[in-house]
Formats: sequence, C-alpha cells, structure tokens
Amino acid sequence: MGSFHLTKMSMKNLFSKPVTKLYPTEAPVYTPMTKGRVINDIKTCILCGICQGKCPSDAISVDKPAGTWEINPFACVQCYSCVRVCPKDALTMLAGYTPAATQKHVHVEKKPEPTPEEIAAKEAADKEKAERIAAAQAKKTAQGTGKDVAASE
Repeated sequence: MGSFHLTKMSMKNLFSKPVTKLYPTEAPVYTPMTKGRVINDIKTCILCGICQGKCPSDAISVDKPAGTWEINPFACVQCYSCVRVCPKDALTMLAGYTPAATQKHVHVEKKPEPTPEEIAAKEAADKEKAERIAAAQAKKTAQGTGKDVAASE
C-alpha cells in the first residue's frame, strides 16, 4: 500500500514545476519585514551616535569630529535597533542579505562638505534666528518696564 503512495507522489513531482528556486539565476523574493543590511543616508544623518549606543554587537561606530559613520556588515546581527532609534530616519534596512565577499571589510561613509549655497542658507537662517531672539528679548524688556510703570502708579 505504501509503495503505491510513493509512486503516486513521485509521478506528481516528476510532471510538476519545482518547488525550490534556482537561486543564482532567479532572484529571491523577500517579504517586507525581511531583515537585511543597514544603509545610511549620510546627507540626512546628523552623526549623533545613538545608533552606535544601541547596537548590541558594536558593528556601528560614529566619529562626529571626523564626520564619518562606519558599519561592519559582518558583525551586524540585523536586529533593527539602530533603524528604530535614528532620530532623523537616516538608517534603513534593505531587504536582502550582505553580499558574499572574499575579505571582511568595514563600510565607511563620510559626511560631504557643504556647498556654498548650503553655507549661505545656513548663515541666513542663523541671522534670522538671531534677529528673532533679539526682537523677543526687546519685547520682553519693554513689557517688563511697562509693568513696573503700571505698578508704581
């Protein structure tokens, strides 16, 4: 009886499509929550170091004075902690795993130097902020002297 079941199953599998994928020729399909490798959008990153503090395997290191962010992809355990705590959402987890390599390496990203337009925009924003602070302080001082005059009458 068992051999008939085995024969039926063998014939079914012989004439049906394979269940497994041919990996090198067919790209795998990843589900939305597949944990893969961490990617940093260095232009958005503020190099705060929170991701470094939350990394349980010490795969991430941040050097704010040098303007570098680095990750050791072979030490990363894909726990998603760094992505969750990033205040600027600069870190993302790509679906797919770390590509095979012949040597272990550390991926280093350097913060780009600001362009002259970005420098001018930052200076204009700082000047506007200083003017708003000065106006608020002047208004506060004027209100403070107005209350003193009203209280003395």
